[in-house]
Amino acid sequence: MASGSTLQKAIDIVTKATEEDRNKNYEEALRLYEHGVEYFLHAIKYEAQGDKAKDSIRAKCFQYLDRAEKLKAYLKKGKKKPVKDGDSASKDDKTKGNDSSDSDSDDPEKKKLQAKLEGAIVFEKPHVKWSDVAGLEGAKTALKEAVILPIKFPHLFTGKRMPWKGILLFGPPGTGKSYLAKAVATEANNSTFFSVSSSDLVSKWLGESEKLVKNLFELARSHKPSIIFIDEVDSLCSARSDNESESARRIKTEFLVQMQGVGSDNDGVLVLGATNTPWILDSAIRRRFEKRIYIPLPEEHARLVMFKIHLGNTAHTLTEDNLRTLASKTDGFSGSDISIVVRDALMQPVRKVQTATHFKQVSGPSPVDKQTICDDLLVPCSPGDPGAIEMTWVDVPGDKLFEPPVTMNDMLKSLASTKPTVNEDDMKKLNKFTEDFGQEG
Repeated sequence: MASGSTLQKAIDIVTKATEEDRNKNYEEALRLYEHGVEYFLHAIKYEAQGDKAKDSIRAKCFQYLDRAEKLKAYLKKGKKKPVKDGDSASKDDKTKGNDSSDSDSDDPEKKKLQAKLEGAIVFEKPHVKWSDVAGLEGAKTALKEAVILPIKFPHLFTGKRMPWKGILLFGPPGTGKSYLAKAVATEANNSTFFSVSSSDLVSKWLGESEKLVKNLFELARSHKPSIIFIDEVDSLCSARSDNESESARRIKTEFLVQMQGVGSDNDGVLVLGATNTPWILDSAIRRRFEKRIYIPLPEEHARLVMFKIHLGNTAHTLTEDNLRTLASKTDGFSGSDISIVVRDALMQPVRKVQTATHFKQVSGPSPVDKQTICDDLLVPCSPGDPGAIEMTWVDVPGDKLFEPPVTMNDMLKSLASTKPTVNEDDMKKLNKFTEDFGQEG
């Protein structure tokens, strides 16, 4: 769905909800209110809005959530008399509401914090399949074992055979840790996926950060099975020291308590962390990530697959042997480095068009409709080519430019100007960490 239509969809849903509410179809109204708020939160997170617009949407969300809570309470207790919009609970209800879960659900501060965190829920799947991830078979197997199998076959994971509660993906930058998490979000169909960054959990108000951490886990437990993905987890959970702030220390303590504290029932909740610098993680946090998977630089076969994936269906003249040569020349390159090499090579034909002084006519598929073959398309050429016409790209009509294919020379030219981004010192630290604490992916 295009982001621009998300807000409109939310407005349509809540309009229908208020209509059902007026017609006393409370169950349907409740479902629509909750559905509409999900779309509003998605719009806040992904659509370019000013702060005033976001605040206005949030205020509306609180109103709809408040109404939804009242309808929920009414439907739960099966009252004869409908709840008046805006009415507060009766004195009887207040005296009966000694149950801690009731008082929790009526806590406006808790609602506010959870509404803030609901922006971290990924509603639209990223559409990244396991097959889109080149190599990393060990990591994929471990993630399927931890995420997909317990959801699909819960009876396999009973008694002492328990799924992993915490998985840490670590390795050099650009090796596909976040991409693997996208595959998990896509493939774990029935689970709620929370994508959390430090900005979601760190607040300027004293005491609010640790409450956000606690509410994140409570929200995950109420939506289970759920996965909490924390990218760059080291920014939140680095080693504790004497000179760090009280706030940072309390966030780490709350993480420790929530991940494996007394009274924390985390069945059905998986915490998935990713970091490039695992050696700076606090040792107690590191222990909470029971399975630690090293995501290495891609091997030659994986690099070959990556070149094919990044080239996609772009017109090119590269043979299988050419691609193997490129894979062998890129030892030490991360997946991200290879994507940059290919993207730069894909721009080479565009540069040829831009700098060409002569064009010649060729036959080929029309740029407007690939099914139609045209005889009068123009392609850049050297001045000495037969049929060369002196002209620049400015003179070429938009529907007459033939797409020049990417060649091996384009690839080699890009490769010569691109260097791998992973340095040797970091690799030594990662290898040492893997020997001490990690598992090979």
